[in-house]
Amino acid sequence: MRGFNANFGFRQTMTTNLASLISDLRGFMRTEVFPLEERFLNEPLSEVQPALDALREEVKANSWWAPHLPAEWNGMGLSLPDFARVGEELGQSIIGHYLFNCQAPDCGNMEILMEYGTAAQKETFLRPLSAGDIRSCFSMTEPEHAGSNPVWMSTTAVKDGDEYVINGHKWFTSAADGASFAIVMAVTDPDAAPHERASQIIVPLDTPGFTRVRNTSVMGHSGGGYFSHAEVRYENCRVPQTNILGAEGRGFALAQQRLGPGRIHHCMRWIGICERAFDLMCRRAATRELSPGKMLGEKQAIQHWIAESRASIDAARLLVLRTAERIEAEGQTAVREDISLIKFFVANV
Repeated sequence: MRGFNANFGFRQTMTTNLASLISDLRGFMRTEVFPLEERFLNEPLSEVQPALDALREEVKANSWWAPHLPAEWNGMGLSLPDFARVGEELGQSIIGHYLFNCQAPDCGNMEILMEYGTAAQKETFLRPLSAGDIRSCFSMTEPEHAGSNPVWMSTTAVKDGDEYVINGHKWFTSAADGASFAIVMAVTDPDAAPHERASQIIVPLDTPGFTRVRNTSVMGHSGGGYFSHAEVRYENCRVPQTNILGAEGRGFALAQQRLGPGRIHHCMRWIGICERAFDLMCRRAATRELSPGKMLGEKQAIQHWIAESRASIDAARLLVLRTAERIEAEGQTAVREDISLIKFFVANV
């Protein structure tokens, strides 16, 4: 598959192995995943979950599990640019990433644990998470403060002996329903500089004082299980200080660390959705008759819309892949403007 000129930051071709993998994934999505969507959208999750679990086992059997992780952690070991291409295929269905155990927020939590977790944290939390035996959630946004300002929060973690005592109110804690642990952003030093006040701390959800208040409604749906976002409270939650991720006060820095790859993941999911919508549009234009023998796609306005959509999707993909390549080569700090660029550009597309 051809790409941009190498001088613009792309490899010239997709490797044979990657092209074969994507072809296999495309077939799997169309024959196994897409047909399950109607049930997923119209039946209680409890009734569909066995079918989802069966497909997850099939993914494991095909050695497609956790494409973002190295083999040491049950994964395929794909680079960020290669995972981006895979993510586009999986993103064509709302259940795609979940079936491959590379769904947010678990994906980012795995990456942070792999990079900053202690040996004990990795065995306790990362090992079962990467195997798909448990799920996790990420608890940052608070209803009392603007979610767009990640350094403004009221949740606190106060040291008491060898423990942190956590108190706070969070919402849109993605996938908390049924999760085994949360990674919580909490203020550990209110007198520090704004970007050094908070830390990320692991809280098992069976800890006394943790309460999932409700699944918050998103576009009229409260969801369930992994496919939900919860309002939660931490009321005198006590966890060992050894549950901190990285150094104290580095919570914002860790959040930034997961932001770059996370935006690649999200953007390629969006592009996958765009591709599926584009395919549906083209099928409709080619098969809908306006009058006997006259197809919708013969209208010039429809042809313009198709052409503009094709150009926009392709431009978005190339921009994201260039950013992924640069993150791998130069690191996130050097590419921070590109990371911001793809966030709004691909969202608009």
